[in-house]
Amino acid sequence: MGYERNLQPDIGTYLADRQGLKLTGPSNAKWKTTRCEFHDGSDSMRVNVHSGAWVCMSCGAKGGDAISYEMQITGAEFIDACKALGCWIDDGKPSTQHKPTPMSARQAMSVLSFEFHLAAIAVCNFSNGVVLSEDDKDRVVVSANRIMNLMEAFQ
Repeated sequence: MGYERNLQPDIGTYLADRQGLKLTGPSNAKWKTTRCEFHDGSDSMRVNVHSGAWVCMSCGAKGGDAISYEMQITGAEFIDACKALGCWIDDGKPSTQHKPTPMSARQAMSVLSFEFHLAAIAVCNFSNGVVLSEDDKDRVVVSANRIMNLMEAFQ
């Protein structure tokens, strides 16, 4: 399952067929002009018919191809936009979902270092006969939970 670049429509065909926009300009021009649908401007959108890039000279909307236009005009996510344009091949296999991590790896290492040292100090104090207060015991439990949560998040 995935994106197939060669199935993506060229920007001129996409804009004409799906958006009802007409590109104007010299036939051999690399950049053509059309109406901007993002702010209902007239003839402020420039479209590169070779690369697929497009930019509105008035509102600043821009993108690199027909998929980016579809995503912005409809609010669709990448895969949904690709499916709408016929450039997403579904091979029947389930897609793998990547679980987002709660923080960067660098931040996680910092938290793990702090929590590990806190737990190590509590263990050392306990092994030397220091009786931990209820607050200290609660904090060690919080520390252990944070370490376990981060381990699960980054597996």
